Amino acid sequence: MPGVARLRDDAQHGAALGERDEEGGGGGRCKMSSDSSQLLKDQPSSYGTVRHTGAIIAMEVTGYQRVQWRVILCNILTVLTVGILWVIFHWKPVLEVLVKCHPCHLSQSDWVIIKDSFNQQFVAKVWTEEVEDDCFPQPVEPIDDENRINLAIGVLENDWKDTIQLHKQEEKNVIRYYMFEGLRYIWIEKRQCFCKLSVLEETLTCGDIRRQQRGLSKHNQNSKRRLYGPNVIDVPVKSYFRLLIEEVLNPFYIFQIFSIILWITEQYYYYAGCILLISVISIGVSLYQTRKQSVILRDMVKLTVNLRIRRETGEEEMVNSQDLVPGDCIVIPEDGIQVPCDAALLTGECMVNESMLTGESIPVMKTPLPDQDMNYSPEEHKRHTLFCGTEVLQSKSYNMDQQVVAVVVRTGFCTAKGELISSILYPKPLGFKFYKDAVKFVVFLAILALIGDIYSIVILERQKVSVGRLVKRVLDLITIIVPPALPAAMTVGTIYAQNRLKKYGIFCISPPRINICGKLKVICFDKTGTLTEGGLDVWGVVPVVDKTFEPIIHNIQHFSGPMLHALATCHSVTLLNNQPIGDPLDLKMIESTGWILSDEITKSDIVSKFGMKVVAIVKPPVLEEQSNGSQKQEMSLGILRRFPFASSLQRMSVIVKKPGNLPIEAYLKGAPEMIASLCIKETVPADFSEMLRYYARDGYRVLALAYKILSQDITFEAVHKLERNFVDSEMTFLGFLIMRNILKPETKPIIECLNRANFRTVMVTGDNMLTALNVARNCGMVGLNDRVIFANASPPIRDKPACVKFLLSEPAPGQQNGGDEQPGNHSLEQYCYHFALNGKSFAVVYDYFPNLLQKILIRGTVYARMAPNQKTQLVESLQKLEYSVGMCGDGANDCGALKAADAGISLSEAEASVASPFTSKIDNIECVPMVIREGRASLVTSFGVFKYMAMYSMIQFVSVLILYTINSNLGDWQYLYFDLVITTTVAVLMGRTGPAKELVAQRPVGSLINVSILGSLLLQTLLVILIQVLTYTVTTTQSWFVPVNGSTSNKLPNYENTALFCVSGFQYLILATVLSKGHPFRKPLYSNVLFLLSLILLYALMVFLTLYPLQFIRQILQLMLITDVKFKFLLLGFAALHFVTSLLFERVIDSGLLNQCLRPLCKKRYSRKLYKRLEKELCQNSAWPPLNEVIYAESGRVEYFK
Repeated sequence: MPGVARLRDDAQHGAALGERDEEGGGGGRCKMSSDSSQLLKDQPSSYGTVRHTGAIIAMEVTGYQRVQWRVILCNILTVLTVGILWVIFHWKPVLEVLVKCHPCHLSQSDWVIIKDSFNQQFVAKVWTEEVEDDCFPQPVEPIDDENRINLAIGVLENDWKDTIQLHKQEEKNVIRYYMFEGLRYIWIEKRQCFCKLSVLEETLTCGDIRRQQRGLSKHNQNSKRRLYGPNVIDVPVKSYFRLLIEEVLNPFYIFQIFSIILWITEQYYYYAGCILLISVISIGVSLYQTRKQSVILRDMVKLTVNLRIRRETGEEEMVNSQDLVPGDCIVIPEDGIQVPCDAALLTGECMVNESMLTGESIPVMKTPLPDQDMNYSPEEHKRHTLFCGTEVLQSKSYNMDQQVVAVVVRTGFCTAKGELISSILYPKPLGFKFYKDAVKFVVFLAILALIGDIYSIVILERQKVSVGRLVKRVLDLITIIVPPALPAAMTVGTIYAQNRLKKYGIFCISPPRINICGKLKVICFDKTGTLTEGGLDVWGVVPVVDKTFEPIIHNIQHFSGPMLHALATCHSVTLLNNQPIGDPLDLKMIESTGWILSDEITKSDIVSKFGMKVVAIVKPPVLEEQSNGSQKQEMSLGILRRFPFASSLQRMSVIVKKPGNLPIEAYLKGAPEMIASLCIKETVPADFSEMLRYYARDGYRVLALAYKILSQDITFEAVHKLERNFVDSEMTFLGFLIMRNILKPETKPIIECLNRANFRTVMVTGDNMLTALNVARNCGMVGLNDRVIFANASPPIRDKPACVKFLLSEPAPGQQNGGDEQPGNHSLEQYCYHFALNGKSFAVVYDYFPNLLQKILIRGTVYARMAPNQKTQLVESLQKLEYSVGMCGDGANDCGALKAADAGISLSEAEASVASPFTSKIDNIECVPMVIREGRASLVTSFGVFKYMAMYSMIQFVSVLILYTINSNLGDWQYLYFDLVITTTVAVLMGRTGPAKELVAQRPVGSLINVSILGSLLLQTLLVILIQVLTYTVTTTQSWFVPVNGSTSNKLPNYENTALFCVSGFQYLILATVLSKGHPFRKPLYSNVLFLLSLILLYALMVFLTLYPLQFIRQILQLMLITDVKFKFLLLGFAALHFVTSLLFERVIDSGLLNQCLRPLCKKRYSRKLYKRLEKELCQNSAWPPLNEVIYAESGRVEYFK
């Protein structure tokens, strides 16, 4: 058995796992580590598989080598089968590789088969590219440490050389790689696997990147370009001819071509001609739309600019952005630029619009990358990274003689924009049961066709039908029972829903997710800007004097000293076209002080006032405009450096210089708990927590401020070398900034609407816990009499394991008195309780209490102080409980959660953002019930259309089988009438019915394998058979009936055919009426005016064809003249009987009576949904959770409490 190598290749880093693990069966299995190169080099060249696993991607790669005799044999078989084998290989490329190649070691492979985490298999060709012998760039300076970074290249020299393989026969250096989803995976000998190109840069530290400020030589750049390829995000736009070939080779059109040929041989010329015309038009429209979408996406993605880069020699050169490689040093012009790559900012400041990537319309300030000895990560250092696809609005240098520069760290599909475009081009498959069940049902219909074929062979054989005619009839049944228009018909409801959403200002870039919205159970909401107003109003300041909180002061301009200076300078506001831009909170804060930001900095200002360079100046209001409380004119302040706000750090800080020889000061602003932890303990008032709780419980947004004095002699250059951890430490606590966090007027009604509809609503925010709880109560997420339990968790410390403690919160104002409750007593039975966690506790529970986490998630409602990655973890954890999860947010911090959710809705001004599947221009959560209602309507429509198309096939199938008993069939124009006039009209217009106005607690069925769906199809099929058999029997017993006798192809016209034509025509319309349900998820049928009018006209037409058909119509449709009026009305009676019975069946099924009847026959079983089983367990266990008891983790991962 061959050896199998596994490699962990996370999206963020290519770190490895390392320990040897021998398994049974004679096969050695090796887990590779970063230092396992010696082990790997000693291994024999056996074939095997490498598994890349990570948070974002998880794939298994297997190598295959071409076998020449197999290739020749396949070519011969392709010729002998008239291209059928080639078509099969076109449909199944994996099969082609398996047939033409044999497994081999990855280092010798010509092809690889890639199996992703969704068990999808893909094929990629391994390419080889020659490189020059002297392509290895030398270090820019002598280095002693062999593991030292090669600054000219930006990668470890060993890793660079590991990508080169010496081909022994030709004695040439070659690079081996394959392309998958736009990314280049290159062979690294030391790791014995193909790795993403970004792996080569993962060892870089921030200090290493800063030392690349000199740029690359032209030779080094050319060498790296051979490895990295051009810096383009290439959206393939295929030619019309290639699209035509691929479309025609689609199984659907292959089936259509086969059917058309069959119909022509059976002399159905008109029908075959119409279907051929429709297919040609369909192919043309499909080709046009496909290419148009590709061109639109390519134009949206395409970004080619000319920009200046630095060379190693110190010169500058203008180059095209396609030629950029990691390590290039680019110059950012003052008036901004479209960023063509991911680049780390080294000098100056940039205001960047990132709305294309995040949906966040507020510009973001980027500051220089710190010179630290820590690994660089685009995610951790996003405040210092210019991302591809974003727009630099303006750049500003700290030094008038210095340019703003950045070093390229990612190019092409490896960039942030490239990853997002890749997710659009290669979306992950939707694990929606409806689509899987639809395929199963089509297979079932094919089996049914096989049974019908057997019946037909028996019947036609008895009638001594020729073999050729017998074969045609048998094949004809297959074209009837498997409706080729089924996939297109099922998407009609989704298209209508997408167009209706667009009218409301809600844009969708992933239409299949609209159906998934119909099954949502949990909706997660961000707080600030989503549930509450984005712009906060400053309520006042609570200053600290002599370690004591003073009463709140509402007029901030009364202040002077450090508190006022902190409010005026500790922000990321900048000027663009003389207009202040930045975070709304910062804008409100600086506005409340009355101070004015200025970036017009002259040399005289610098020399005469501050004695050094400054980034920006904040000026006080003129003396007469200042409040009467001020005794003197305040001095201007110069901002030397900004440390921008980071969600993970929960703070921002600035370094400020006063005029003259006064010392430099640092000001800090952020989450109160975080700021207090960074202050000198003696400066924090003893009643800090009590005061914070007082304001947070009333729903105010509370920020803390602090400052400290730095050295007086420090220079501007030294300021920019200070580490953030040093600046943000040993601070003096100044007090609280209190801001009003007002609920949007639409929030409470929408939350109440969702609660009534039995949705779970969850708040996930970066704000304070008590503020979040207050908002949760005010908006209705937590009821007035509901109790909240805090799940406080602590990480392991030394010998003490991680632990969790459940604490009951204090009763909310106006809540029933809980004074009679004793600690540890469980009087929660009379209350509905909710769990509340902060980010730190969530991290501990997530890491050390995985089973306990499931129970907490079932009742968790408020998650505060959550970092962006924790929001994503929360959504994914809820999905593991088999919830369908929606997420609604408005900021860049929600991007991960929005993309991870089953339905992510971004509140953004952008018409279409790649940040989430849905983008809403409605700036409140009214869009959430709209999307859910449209999702439910679309899902119900898809089920209705599916059932109708299935029943349409069954009606025609039954009619043809009955007619086969007399060696007859439907006529050419009869098929046309049923398929085009009735079925196409119904299928297209049925989906126009809009969603119901109210959300109900009931959720639509999400699976076809369901008692109500299968029961409906079964009963309706039996009814169709019964009515048609009854019609046939009654017709043959009439006194005027004459049996068929003739030699025409289908023995038309005849009485049996005419009677079945009339009755089956009504059956198509009856089922369209009955299966187009309205309440409770859609509007009534009569609201769909076009559909209603078409039904009325078609019913009238069928009555006319049954009672008084004109002679020329009878000739076209090949109908017999029936003069018996009573018989004609009897046929109408059969149709009426079918309508009433069919309607009754659907009413019985919708009432749940069928489920109740079948329940005694079914064994009692647990719910398939994990969350339902956990809910039942919690309801039965009244002793859980154990209040005020400490629960310890055991063995690092499993909690002690069960």
